[in-house]
Amino acid sequence: MPSTGRATGAAPGVGDIAPRFCLPGTGGRTYCLEDEPSGPVVLVFYPADGTPVCTQQLRSYNEDLSAFDRLGATVWCLSPQDVASHERFAAEHGLTLPLLADVGKKVGAAYGILGPLGFYRRSVFVVGTGLTIRFARRSLTSMTYLPADRLLEAVASTTA
Repeated sequence: MPSTGRATGAAPGVGDIAPRFCLPGTGGRTYCLEDEPSGPVVLVFYPADGTPVCTQQLRSYNEDLSAFDRLGATVWCLSPQDVASHERFAAEHGLTLPLLADVGKKVGAAYGILGPLGFYRRSVFVVGTGLTIRFARRSLTSMTYLPADRLLEAVASTTA
C-alpha cells in the first residue's frame, strides 16, 4: 500500500493517495476504487437516500452525466444506507449514477467526512491517476452541495 504522505489518522487532502475501498452498490456490482484507472473518479459522499437536499444534489449530477463522461470521469455516490435502500432511491428518482453502500461508515471515516455525531458530511473528492486526490471539498453543513457546473469545472481542472 503506498504512503499517503500524511499523519496517521489525518483526513486525506489534495496530493494524498486516496484511501482504497471496495463497496457493494446499485446494479448488483461491487465498486473498487483501484479498478477505475482510466480517468478521474468523482466520489460524492451524501448523508442519506430520499432527503430533499440529497435528492436534489444527485438528480443534478445525474442530469449532467454526459458532461462527466466527456471529461472521462466516473461519478460514484456513497452513503451509509444499504444497497436495497439505494436501489429504491435510484428507481424512484431515475438515477443511473452508481450508489455505493458504506453501511459501516469505514470509507467515510477513511476520507474524514464524518461529523461529530457520526453522520456523513456532504463532501466531494476527485481521484486522478495513481489514485491521487486532485480535488477535495468537505462541507460543514449537510444543506449545501457543490453545484454540478462547479463540480465539472473542478474535474476539468484536474485533467488539464
